[in-house]
Amino acid sequence: MTDFQNGGPAPRGASRHARIFSLLVMIATAPVLGGCASAVIGGGAAVGVAALEERTIGTVTNDTKTAAQIHLLILENLPDHALKVGIEVFEGRALLTGAVPTQEVRADAVRLAWSVKGVKDVLNEIQISSSGIVDTARDAWITAQLTWKITFDENVHAINYVVETVNGTVYLIGIAKNRAELDRVLAYARELTYVKKVIRHVRLKARP
Repeated sequence: MTDFQNGGPAPRGASRHARIFSLLVMIATAPVLGGCASAVIGGGAAVGVAALEERTIGTVTNDTKTAAQIHLLILENLPDHALKVGIEVFEGRALLTGAVPTQEVRADAVRLAWSVKGVKDVLNEIQISSSGIVDTARDAWITAQLTWKITFDENVHAINYVVETVNGTVYLIGIAKNRAELDRVLAYARELTYVKKVIRHVRLKARP
């Protein structure tokens, strides 16, 4: 395998990381398809990567179903704002991100998330603001860069992290195998251009 940037041999483990990165991209882009298609693609990808991460297959499946249910509820009850709210569920913890115009919409989204069976906690990180296309493009660039960096770091099990970026604020949720790994991920996030703040909802893996 050849490194496409330098023309030399690819680093050891690059093939494995490339496959993981492709799966991460599949999961990250699934919500934009909306409705049932999102749930099917997200669920299939979740089962495919479950063996690579700390969560069990059952937990990944439940998290995927829970996220799909929250998506559908927000789509049904807040149709004008459904695409403005990001939803990630990890071990029953629902992380809500995005930017909505009013506090009322923000509160409604949180209420809907809590109404779904299986939700253990709602991490409300929804901002009250109006994002422009420039902000959206920059946020997507930040998320892609950070995902790429941690995926190709041999000391980071990237599949255990979910990255969301809103108006320059990076949100992380997942499981870190140890403090050193988490510090590496946080350092990558903080050094990226346009990042204003990093907020983490990452737990450290319990010792055996």
